[in-house]
Amino acid sequence: MQLGKTLAAMPSSGIRDTFNRIAGMTDVINLAPGEPNFPTPPHVVAAASRAIEAGHTKYVSNAGLLELREALCRKLKANNGIPVDRDEIVVTHGAMGALYSAFVGLIEPGDEVLLPDPAWPNFTMMATLRSAVIRSYHLTAENGFLPDIDELEALVGPATKLLLINTPLNPIGSVIPRARMAALLDFAAAHDLWIICDEAYEALTYTDSFVSAASLGHRDRLIGVYSFSKSYAMTGWRIGYMVVPHEIAPVLADLQEAMISCASTPGQWAALAALEGPQDVVTEMREAYSARRQLALDVLGKHGVTAHPPDGAFYLWVDIRGAGVASRTFADQLLEDDRVAVVPGLDFGPGGEGYVRVSLAAAPEAIREGLERLGQCHTRFAADASAEVRRAGS
Repeated sequence: MQLGKTLAAMPSSGIRDTFNRIAGMTDVINLAPGEPNFPTPPHVVAAASRAIEAGHTKYVSNAGLLELREALCRKLKANNGIPVDRDEIVVTHGAMGALYSAFVGLIEPGDEVLLPDPAWPNFTMMATLRSAVIRSYHLTAENGFLPDIDELEALVGPATKLLLINTPLNPIGSVIPRARMAALLDFAAAHDLWIICDEAYEALTYTDSFVSAASLGHRDRLIGVYSFSKSYAMTGWRIGYMVVPHEIAPVLADLQEAMISCASTPGQWAALAALEGPQDVVTEMREAYSARRQLALDVLGKHGVTAHPPDGAFYLWVDIRGAGVASRTFADQLLEDDRVAVVPGLDFGPGGEGYVRVSLAAAPEAIREGLERLGQCHTRFAADASAEVRRAGS
């Protein structure tokens, strides 16, 4: 028996490869995770327990629990500046479920899609499963790790169907500011493209530059994707949602029947409690990540290693080009010799080569010690590279 061609063509996630590799290892400082190291807030857990005890364990609407969608309407208007009707919201099995639903609903085999590079590898996995043609646009230090309109204009063609953007961006933490976001929306409208905007890290920002794409108009061509995973430390609960144009909302709700029927019912009651309960837990997490961000930059700076200061999310994009080795070589050596796990930049696309992603979802003492070791590893590699250059020139 053989796998279908599209599944066989799907690349694996290098992030998961790192997790699998360290699963059996001891004494590793793990700076690779893509999930909060905080527990789900107790009142959220209690709400799920009450829901189960009350018998809320049956199917609900494909689009999601009515009470949750109404609460999301209030949240989106107050926090994101998006006036939305409950029938324009579809609750999904995590943000991944929302993203894949959007790909299934919008993309046919052979359609071209514009995806960022570097970026979360699941975007490429999903596009591959839809047999889409991927056109990568590059996010570089020179363009502030932001989408460049001129490059997008050079990439777009008659077969282009969709533009995907991510703000704050995993793995870099760059945030698309209002003017650039408006330009991206205008670009999509000019070329009659759909837009998927992944805003899963919306609550974890450290400047005032974040703006939700759907708050700026063009709602008829835009799908906004959101999650409870990062904002409320609910990764395993698998509750996300998407804001969709009114005309296609019923179809995307029906699609849930084919994929999952509906998101977990107790999980949706837990998500409702997260929205309606105290929000200080979100503030506390954001402030903790902000303090760790500065700690990490300070430690790396002592070793002469630079990193992009993130405006959002909980990652640090560390420049290891001075080490003179590939990102996977660097990460492998750091793990084997120094017992520190990071994710090679190459796992986020070709544009990630020369970098590694460091997660700030770890205790401050782990971040301090892990980055001390990373800095020392960088120094060793850089010294070896310099010695090789000297030998070559002698």
